[in-house]
Amino acid sequence: MKKVHFIGIGGIGISAIAKFLHEKKTYEITGSDIKESEIITELRALGMKINTPHDKSAITNQDIVVYSAAIKPDNIELIAAKNKNIKCLSRKEALPYILNDKRVFAVAGAHGKSTTSAMLSSLIEGSVIIGAVSKQFGSNMKYAKSENVIFEADESDSSFLNSNPYLAVVTNAEPEHMEYYGFDLEKFHLAYRGFLERAKIRVINAEDEFLKNLNIDCIKLYPSRDITDVKMLLRDYQPFISFNLKGLGKFEVFGLGEHIAIDASLAILAANCEVGLENIRKNLLNFKGIKKRFDILVANKNFVLIDDYGHHPTEICATLKSAQEYAKKLGIDKITAIFQPHRWTRLKANLNAFKECFKTVDDLIILPVFAAGEAQNGIDVKDEFKGKNIIFTQKVKRNGEAIEFNDEFGVKHRVDSGLVIGFGAGDITYQLRNES
Repeated sequence: MKKVHFIGIGGIGISAIAKFLHEKKTYEITGSDIKESEIITELRALGMKINTPHDKSAITNQDIVVYSAAIKPDNIELIAAKNKNIKCLSRKEALPYILNDKRVFAVAGAHGKSTTSAMLSSLIEGSVIIGAVSKQFGSNMKYAKSENVIFEADESDSSFLNSNPYLAVVTNAEPEHMEYYGFDLEKFHLAYRGFLERAKIRVINAEDEFLKNLNIDCIKLYPSRDITDVKMLLRDYQPFISFNLKGLGKFEVFGLGEHIAIDASLAILAANCEVGLENIRKNLLNFKGIKKRFDILVANKNFVLIDDYGHHPTEICATLKSAQEYAKKLGIDKITAIFQPHRWTRLKANLNAFKECFKTVDDLIILPVFAAGEAQNGIDVKDEFKGKNIIFTQKVKRNGEAIEFNDEFGVKHRVDSGLVIGFGAGDITYQLRNES
Protein backbone atom coordinates (compact mmCIF):
# COMPACT_ATOMS: atom_id res chain seq x y z
CA MET A 1 0.00 0.00 0.00
CA LYS A 2 1.48 3.32 -1.09
CA LYS A 3 1.56 6.14 1.41
CA VAL A 4 0.59 9.56 0.02
CA HIS A 5 0.64 12.81 1.98
CA PHE A 6 -1.28 15.87 0.74
CA ILE A 7 -0.10 19.32 1.82
CA GLY A 8 -3.01 21.77 1.56
CA ILE A 9 -5.52 18.92 1.62
CA GLY A 10 -8.37 21.21 2.69
CA GLY A 11 -8.73 22.71 -0.78
CA ILE A 12 -11.91 21.75 -2.62
CA GLY A 13 -10.07 20.32 -5.64
CA ILE A 14 -7.19 18.53 -3.95
CA SER A 15 -9.44 17.02 -1.26
CA ALA A 16 -11.48 15.34 -4.01
CA ILE A 17 -8.30 13.67 -5.31
CA ALA A 18 -7.36 12.56 -1.79
CA LYS A 19 -10.83 11.03 -1.33
CA PHE A 20 -10.57 9.27 -4.69
CA LEU A 21 -7.24 7.61 -3.82
CA HIS A 22 -8.52 6.76 -0.34
CA GLU A 23 -11.51 4.94 -1.81
CA LYS A 24 -9.27 2.85 -4.09
CA LYS A 25 -8.09 1.05 -0.91
CA THR A 26 -4.54 0.76 -2.28
CA TYR A 27 -3.33 4.03 -0.76
CA GLU A 28 -2.84 5.23 2.79
CA ILE A 29 -3.69 8.92 2.80
CA THR A 30 -2.49 11.55 5.25
CA GLY A 31 -2.59 15.30 4.91
CA SER A 32 -2.26 18.73 6.42
CA ASP A 33 -3.55 22.26 6.09
CA ILE A 34 -3.10 25.63 7.67
CA LYS A 35 -6.31 25.48 9.74
CA GLU A 36 -9.37 23.44 10.58
CA SER A 37 -12.29 23.44 8.14
CA GLU A 38 -15.45 21.58 7.21
CA ILE A 39 -13.46 19.62 4.61
CA ILE A 40 -10.79 18.63 7.16
CA THR A 41 -13.50 17.34 9.49
CA GLU A 42 -15.00 15.31 6.66
CA LEU A 43 -11.64 13.80 5.66
CA ARG A 44 -10.93 12.73 9.24
CA ALA A 45 -14.37 11.12 9.43
CA LEU A 46 -13.38 9.04 6.40
CA GLY A 47 -10.38 7.74 8.33
CA MET A 48 -7.57 9.97 7.09
CA LYS A 49 -5.02 11.37 9.51
CA ILE A 50 -4.92 15.15 9.01
CA ASN A 51 -2.87 17.64 11.01
CA THR A 52 -3.40 21.38 11.35
CA PRO A 53 -1.46 23.59 11.09
CA HIS A 54 1.42 22.35 8.95
CA ASP A 55 4.02 20.45 10.95
CA LYS A 56 7.24 18.89 9.65
CA SER A 57 6.68 15.90 11.97
CA ALA A 58 3.82 14.88 9.64
CA ILE A 59 6.46 13.87 7.10
CA THR A 60 7.57 10.38 8.06
CA ASN A 61 7.99 7.56 5.56
CA GLN A 62 5.54 8.52 2.84
CA ASP A 63 6.17 7.36 -0.72
CA ILE A 64 4.82 10.52 -2.33
CA VAL A 65 3.97 14.04 -1.20
CA VAL A 66 1.41 16.02 -3.24
CA TYR A 67 1.02 19.73 -2.62
CA SER A 68 -1.67 22.19 -3.70
CA ALA A 69 -1.08 25.31 -5.79
CA ALA A 70 -1.42 27.42 -2.63
CA ILE A 71 1.67 25.83 -1.03
CA LYS A 72 4.85 27.92 -1.25
CA PRO A 73 8.40 26.51 -1.60
CA ASP A 74 9.20 27.47 2.00
CA ASN A 75 6.44 25.27 3.45
CA ILE A 76 7.97 23.34 6.36
CA GLU A 77 6.45 20.00 5.33
CA LEU A 78 7.54 20.37 1.70
CA ILE A 79 11.10 21.17 2.83
CA ALA A 80 11.08 18.18 5.21
CA ALA A 81 9.88 15.87 2.42
CA LYS A 82 12.60 17.04 0.04
CA ASN A 83 15.23 16.63 2.74
CA LYS A 84 14.11 13.01 3.09
CA ASN A 85 14.25 12.54 -0.70
CA ILE A 86 10.52 11.78 -0.84
CA LYS A 87 9.02 12.25 -4.29
CA CYS A 88 7.20 15.62 -4.26
CA LEU A 89 4.57 16.45 -6.89
CA SER A 90 2.37 19.47 -7.35
CA ARG A 91 -1.32 18.67 -7.83
CA LYS A 92 -0.77 19.38 -11.51
CA GLU A 93 2.15 16.95 -11.71
CA ALA A 94 0.22 14.27 -9.83
CA LEU A 95 -2.74 14.19 -12.24
CA PRO A 96 -1.12 11.93 -14.88
CA TYR A 97 -0.43 9.30 -12.20
CA ILE A 98 -4.00 9.49 -10.94
CA LEU A 99 -5.84 9.63 -14.29
CA ASN A 100 -3.53 7.89 -16.75
CA ASP A 101 -5.46 4.60 -16.86
CA LYS A 102 -8.90 6.20 -16.82
CA ARG A 103 -11.41 7.21 -19.46
CA VAL A 104 -11.66 10.86 -18.47
CA PHE A 105 -14.60 13.10 -19.27
CA ALA A 106 -12.92 16.44 -18.54
CA VAL A 107 -14.78 19.76 -18.28
CA ALA A 108 -12.96 23.10 -18.43
CA GLY A 109 -13.89 26.77 -18.74
CA ALA A 110 -13.78 30.06 -16.87
CA HIS A 111 -17.45 29.82 -15.91
CA GLY A 112 -19.82 26.90 -15.50
CA LYS A 113 -17.34 24.03 -15.36
CA SER A 114 -18.38 22.84 -11.89
CA THR A 115 -22.07 22.89 -12.78
CA THR A 116 -21.49 21.20 -16.14
CA SER A 117 -19.29 18.55 -14.49
CA ALA A 118 -21.94 17.83 -11.86
CA MET A 119 -24.63 17.60 -14.54
CA LEU A 120 -22.47 15.24 -16.59
CA SER A 121 -21.95 13.08 -13.50
CA SER A 122 -25.71 12.53 -13.34
CA LEU A 123 -25.70 11.32 -16.95
CA ILE A 124 -22.61 9.08 -17.21
CA GLU A 125 -21.75 6.25 -14.84
CA GLY A 126 -18.32 6.57 -13.28
CA SER A 127 -16.24 8.18 -10.58
CA VAL A 128 -16.52 11.93 -10.12
CA ILE A 129 -13.78 14.38 -9.11
CA ILE A 130 -14.96 18.00 -9.13
CA GLY A 131 -14.13 21.31 -7.49
CA ALA A 132 -17.53 21.73 -5.85
CA VAL A 133 -19.99 19.76 -3.75
CA SER A 134 -22.70 18.13 -5.84
CA LYS A 135 -25.94 18.17 -3.88
CA GLN A 136 -26.97 14.99 -5.69
CA PHE A 137 -24.37 12.89 -3.84
CA GLY A 138 -23.29 15.38 -1.16
CA SER A 139 -19.60 15.52 -1.98
CA ASN A 140 -16.94 16.72 -4.41
CA MET A 141 -16.04 13.08 -5.11
CA LYS A 142 -17.96 9.94 -5.93
CA TYR A 143 -16.09 6.67 -6.33
CA ALA A 144 -17.20 3.93 -8.71
CA LYS A 145 -15.48 0.78 -9.91
CA SER A 146 -15.41 2.03 -13.45
CA GLU A 147 -12.86 3.17 -15.99
CA ASN A 148 -14.90 6.36 -16.43
CA VAL A 149 -14.05 9.50 -14.45
CA ILE A 150 -15.94 12.77 -14.74
CA PHE A 151 -13.28 15.36 -13.91
CA GLU A 152 -13.41 19.12 -13.47
CA ALA A 153 -10.27 20.30 -15.25
CA ASP A 154 -8.55 23.45 -14.01
CA GLU A 155 -7.07 26.06 -16.33
CA SER A 156 -5.77 28.30 -13.52
CA ASP A 157 -2.33 26.62 -13.54
CA SER A 158 -2.71 24.79 -16.90
CA SER A 159 -3.21 21.52 -15.01
CA PHE A 160 -6.04 20.66 -17.42
CA LEU A 161 -3.26 19.79 -19.87
CA ASN A 162 -2.40 16.85 -17.56
CA SER A 163 -5.96 15.54 -17.24
CA ASN A 164 -5.72 12.86 -19.94
CA PRO A 165 -9.10 13.71 -21.53
CA TYR A 166 -10.94 11.09 -23.55
CA LEU A 167 -13.78 13.60 -23.97
CA ALA A 168 -13.18 17.31 -23.40
CA VAL A 169 -15.87 19.90 -22.78
CA VAL A 170 -15.11 23.63 -22.79
CA THR A 171 -17.90 25.87 -21.54
CA ASN A 172 -16.04 29.07 -22.52
CA ALA A 173 -12.49 30.38 -22.66
CA GLU A 174 -12.87 33.81 -21.14
CA PRO A 175 -9.52 35.13 -19.83
CA GLU A 176 -9.09 34.37 -16.13
CA HIS A 177 -6.03 33.64 -13.94
CA MET A 178 -3.98 35.58 -16.48
CA GLU A 179 -1.16 36.14 -13.99
CA TYR A 180 -0.22 32.47 -14.41
CA TYR A 181 0.09 32.95 -18.18
CA GLY A 182 2.16 36.11 -17.85
CA PHE A 183 -0.85 38.14 -19.04
CA ASP A 184 -0.20 36.65 -22.47
CA LEU A 185 -3.56 35.98 -24.15
CA GLU A 186 -2.00 33.90 -26.91
CA LYS A 187 -0.32 31.62 -24.35
CA PHE A 188 -3.63 31.32 -22.50
CA HIS A 189 -5.52 30.36 -25.65
CA LEU A 190 -2.82 27.89 -26.70
CA ALA A 191 -3.40 26.07 -23.42
CA TYR A 192 -7.09 25.69 -24.20
CA ARG A 193 -6.27 24.48 -27.69
CA GLY A 194 -3.83 21.97 -26.22
CA PHE A 195 -6.47 20.69 -23.81
CA LEU A 196 -8.95 20.11 -26.64
CA GLU A 197 -6.36 18.57 -28.95
CA ARG A 198 -5.56 15.94 -26.32
CA ALA A 199 -9.12 14.57 -26.44
CA LYS A 200 -10.70 12.11 -28.87
CA ILE A 201 -14.11 13.78 -28.56
CA ARG A 202 -14.60 17.51 -28.05
CA VAL A 203 -17.70 19.51 -27.10
CA ILE A 204 -17.56 23.31 -27.10
CA ASN A 205 -19.66 26.43 -26.74
CA ALA A 206 -19.08 27.67 -30.29
CA GLU A 207 -20.27 31.19 -29.53
CA ASP A 208 -17.33 31.88 -27.25
CA GLU A 209 -15.06 34.54 -28.77
CA PHE A 210 -12.04 32.23 -28.90
CA LEU A 211 -13.69 28.84 -29.38
CA LYS A 212 -15.77 29.90 -32.38
CA ASN A 213 -12.61 30.40 -34.44
CA LEU A 214 -10.98 27.07 -33.56
CA ASN A 215 -10.24 24.90 -36.56
CA ILE A 216 -10.62 21.59 -34.69
CA ASP A 217 -13.21 18.87 -35.19
CA CYS A 218 -15.73 19.45 -32.37
CA ILE A 219 -19.34 18.90 -31.42
CA LYS A 220 -20.47 22.51 -31.40
CA LEU A 221 -23.22 24.16 -29.40
CA TYR A 222 -24.55 27.47 -30.70
CA PRO A 223 -26.72 28.53 -27.74
CA SER A 224 -28.55 31.38 -29.49
CA ARG A 225 -29.91 29.07 -32.18
CA ASP A 226 -29.68 25.57 -30.68
CA ILE A 227 -31.42 26.22 -27.35
CA THR A 228 -35.04 27.28 -27.76
CA ASP A 229 -38.29 27.62 -25.82
CA VAL A 230 -36.51 28.26 -22.51
CA LYS A 231 -38.99 28.46 -19.64
CA MET A 232 -38.72 28.68 -15.88
CA LEU A 233 -40.84 26.41 -13.70
CA LEU A 234 -41.41 26.52 -9.93
CA ARG A 235 -41.85 23.48 -7.71
CA ASP A 236 -42.16 24.16 -3.96
CA TYR A 237 -40.51 27.54 -4.60
CA GLN A 238 -37.54 25.77 -6.26
CA PRO A 239 -36.58 26.77 -9.83
CA PHE A 240 -36.29 24.48 -12.85
CA ILE A 241 -35.48 25.27 -16.48
CA SER A 242 -37.26 23.64 -19.40
CA PHE A 243 -35.77 23.95 -22.89
CA ASN A 244 -35.53 22.35 -26.32
CA LEU A 245 -32.12 21.36 -27.67
CA LYS A 246 -31.55 21.24 -31.44
CA GLY A 247 -33.52 18.29 -32.75
CA LEU A 248 -33.01 16.27 -29.56
CA GLY A 249 -36.26 17.27 -27.92
CA LYS A 250 -37.25 18.78 -24.60
CA PHE A 251 -35.18 18.62 -21.41
CA GLU A 252 -35.66 19.83 -17.87
CA VAL A 253 -33.01 20.60 -15.26
CA PHE A 254 -32.83 22.08 -11.76
CA GLY A 255 -31.57 25.66 -11.81
CA LEU A 256 -32.29 29.00 -13.29
CA GLY A 257 -31.14 31.12 -16.19
CA GLU A 258 -29.87 30.79 -19.72
CA HIS A 259 -26.41 29.78 -18.47
CA ILE A 260 -27.93 26.70 -16.78
CA ALA A 261 -29.57 25.72 -20.07
CA ILE A 262 -26.18 26.15 -21.80
CA ASP A 263 -24.33 24.07 -19.19
CA ALA A 264 -26.99 21.35 -19.39
CA SER A 265 -26.86 21.36 -23.19
CA LEU A 266 -23.09 20.86 -23.19
CA ALA A 267 -23.48 17.98 -20.71
CA ILE A 268 -26.24 16.43 -22.85
CA LEU A 269 -24.15 16.65 -26.03
CA ALA A 270 -21.20 15.06 -24.24
CA ALA A 271 -23.29 12.27 -22.68
CA ASN A 272 -25.05 11.60 -25.97
CA CYS A 273 -21.77 10.13 -27.23
CA GLU A 274 -22.18 7.39 -24.60
CA VAL A 275 -25.80 7.19 -23.43
CA GLY A 276 -29.23 7.10 -25.07
CA LEU A 277 -31.31 10.27 -25.10
CA GLU A 278 -34.19 8.91 -23.04
CA ASN A 279 -31.82 7.91 -20.23
CA ILE A 280 -30.22 11.36 -20.44
CA ARG A 281 -33.62 13.04 -20.21
CA LYS A 282 -34.56 10.96 -17.16
CA ASN A 283 -31.23 11.12 -15.34
CA LEU A 284 -30.82 14.87 -15.80
CA LEU A 285 -33.65 15.25 -13.28
CA ASN A 286 -31.35 13.69 -10.66
CA PHE A 287 -29.15 16.80 -10.76
CA LYS A 288 -29.91 18.87 -7.64
CA GLY A 289 -27.48 21.73 -8.15
CA ILE A 290 -24.14 22.26 -6.47
CA LYS A 291 -23.29 23.82 -3.17
CA LYS A 292 -22.50 27.54 -3.40
CA ARG A 293 -23.78 27.87 -7.00
CA PHE A 294 -27.20 29.54 -6.83
CA ASP A 295 -27.56 27.46 -3.69
CA ILE A 296 -31.01 28.19 -2.26
CA LEU A 297 -30.74 28.12 1.54
CA VAL A 298 -34.23 29.50 2.29
CA ALA A 299 -37.22 29.72 -0.05
CA ASN A 300 -40.75 30.76 0.83
CA LYS A 301 -43.26 33.23 -0.55
CA ASN A 302 -41.77 36.19 1.38
CA PHE A 303 -38.05 35.49 1.68
CA VAL A 304 -35.38 33.77 -0.40
CA LEU A 305 -31.72 33.42 0.61
CA ILE A 306 -29.18 32.28 -1.97
CA ASP A 307 -25.47 31.52 -1.65
CA ASP A 308 -23.47 31.87 -4.87
CA TYR A 309 -19.76 31.32 -5.51
CA GLY A 310 -19.72 33.97 -8.25
CA HIS A 311 -16.61 36.15 -7.86
CA HIS A 312 -16.13 37.40 -11.43
CA PRO A 313 -18.43 40.07 -12.95
CA THR A 314 -19.50 37.85 -15.85
CA GLU A 315 -20.70 35.18 -13.41
CA ILE A 316 -22.36 37.73 -11.14
CA CYS A 317 -24.22 39.48 -13.97
CA ALA A 318 -25.57 36.18 -15.32
CA THR A 319 -26.63 35.03 -11.86
CA LEU A 320 -28.30 38.35 -11.01
CA LYS A 321 -30.29 38.13 -14.23
CA SER A 322 -31.51 34.71 -13.13
CA ALA A 323 -32.24 35.98 -9.61
CA GLN A 324 -34.39 38.76 -11.03
CA GLU A 325 -36.37 36.27 -13.10
CA TYR A 326 -36.79 34.02 -10.06
CA ALA A 327 -37.93 36.90 -7.85
CA LYS A 328 -40.45 38.00 -10.46
CA LYS A 329 -41.87 34.48 -10.69
CA LEU A 330 -42.20 34.39 -6.89
CA GLY A 331 -43.80 37.84 -6.79
CA ILE A 332 -40.86 39.31 -4.83
CA ASP A 333 -40.00 42.89 -5.81
CA LYS A 334 -36.78 43.61 -3.87
CA ILE A 335 -33.31 42.14 -4.41
CA THR A 336 -30.43 42.63 -1.97
CA ALA A 337 -26.92 41.52 -2.94
CA ILE A 338 -24.13 40.80 -0.44
CA PHE A 339 -20.72 41.08 -2.10
CA GLN A 340 -17.44 39.81 -0.68
CA PRO A 341 -14.74 40.77 -3.22
CA HIS A 342 -12.27 37.92 -3.72
CA ARG A 343 -8.60 38.85 -4.18
CA TRP A 344 -7.34 42.40 -4.62
CA THR A 345 -5.94 41.60 -8.09
CA ARG A 346 -9.33 40.42 -9.40
CA LEU A 347 -11.10 43.44 -7.90
CA LYS A 348 -8.66 45.85 -9.52
CA ALA A 349 -8.72 44.13 -12.92
CA ASN A 350 -12.54 44.12 -13.05
CA LEU A 351 -13.45 47.12 -10.91
CA ASN A 352 -15.68 48.93 -13.41
CA ALA A 353 -17.42 45.70 -14.40
CA PHE A 354 -18.19 44.95 -10.75
CA LYS A 355 -19.67 48.42 -10.30
CA GLU A 356 -21.79 48.01 -13.40
CA CYS A 357 -23.24 44.57 -12.61
CA PHE A 358 -24.45 45.59 -9.15
CA LYS A 359 -26.40 48.59 -10.50
CA THR A 360 -29.37 46.29 -11.03
CA VAL A 361 -29.91 45.45 -7.32
CA ASP A 362 -32.01 47.45 -4.87
CA ASP A 363 -29.49 47.25 -2.01
CA LEU A 364 -25.83 46.25 -2.00
CA ILE A 365 -24.06 45.11 1.19
CA ILE A 366 -20.26 45.00 0.83
CA LEU A 367 -17.99 42.90 3.04
CA PRO A 368 -14.21 43.37 3.37
CA VAL A 369 -12.08 41.95 0.56
CA PHE A 370 -11.24 38.28 1.08
CA ALA A 371 -7.58 38.69 0.17
CA ALA A 372 -6.59 34.99 -0.07
CA GLY A 373 -3.07 35.98 0.94
CA GLU A 374 -2.74 38.94 -1.42
CA ALA A 375 -1.51 42.36 -0.30
CA GLN A 376 -3.77 45.40 -0.56
CA ASN A 377 -3.07 47.12 -3.89
CA GLY A 378 -4.34 50.65 -3.39
CA ILE A 379 -8.03 50.08 -4.12
CA ASP A 380 -10.24 52.03 -1.70
CA VAL A 381 -13.45 50.00 -1.77
CA LYS A 382 -15.53 52.60 0.10
CA ASP A 383 -14.37 55.31 -2.26
CA GLU A 384 -15.01 53.24 -5.38
CA PHE A 385 -18.47 51.97 -4.38
CA LYS A 386 -20.70 54.88 -3.47
CA GLY A 387 -24.47 55.26 -3.29
CA LYS A 388 -27.35 55.55 -0.85
CA ASN A 389 -28.25 51.90 -1.41
CA ILE A 390 -24.74 50.67 -0.50
CA ILE A 391 -23.92 49.51 3.03
CA PHE A 392 -20.51 48.43 4.34
CA THR A 393 -20.19 45.85 7.09
CA GLN A 394 -17.52 43.63 8.56
CA LYS A 395 -19.70 40.54 8.72
CA VAL A 396 -23.23 39.25 8.15
CA LYS A 397 -24.96 36.56 10.18
CA ARG A 398 -27.74 34.17 9.34
CA ASN A 399 -30.44 34.11 12.01
CA GLY A 400 -33.12 31.64 11.04
CA GLU A 401 -34.90 33.03 8.01
CA ALA A 402 -33.16 36.40 8.16
CA ILE A 403 -29.78 38.05 7.67
CA GLU A 404 -28.48 40.41 10.36
CA PHE A 405 -25.47 42.75 10.45
CA ASN A 406 -24.14 46.02 11.85
CA ASP A 407 -23.19 48.72 9.36
CA GLU A 408 -19.98 50.77 9.56
CA PHE A 409 -21.68 53.18 11.96
CA GLY A 410 -22.79 50.43 14.34
CA VAL A 411 -26.44 50.50 13.30
CA LYS A 412 -28.04 47.04 13.37
CA HIS A 413 -29.90 45.83 10.28
CA ARG A 414 -32.17 42.83 9.74
CA VAL A 415 -33.27 41.62 6.30
CA ASP A 416 -36.11 39.09 6.44
CA SER A 417 -38.02 39.77 3.23
CA GLY A 418 -37.27 39.94 -0.46
CA LEU A 419 -34.56 37.99 -2.26
CA VAL A 420 -31.07 38.12 -0.73
CA ILE A 421 -28.12 36.71 -2.67
CA GLY A 422 -24.53 36.52 -1.49
CA PHE A 423 -21.57 36.49 -3.90
CA GLY A 424 -17.99 35.46 -3.21
CA ALA A 425 -15.41 32.69 -3.13
CA GLY A 426 -14.24 33.46 0.40
CA ASP A 427 -15.87 32.76 3.75
CA ILE A 428 -19.16 34.49 2.95
CA THR A 429 -20.72 31.05 2.44
CA TYR A 430 -20.17 30.24 6.12
CA GLN A 431 -21.63 33.57 7.21
CA LEU A 432 -24.78 32.92 5.17
CA ARG A 433 -25.08 29.46 6.73
CA ASN A 434 -24.22 30.66 10.26
CA GLU A 435 -21.24 28.29 10.30
CA SER A 436 -18.52 30.85 11.08
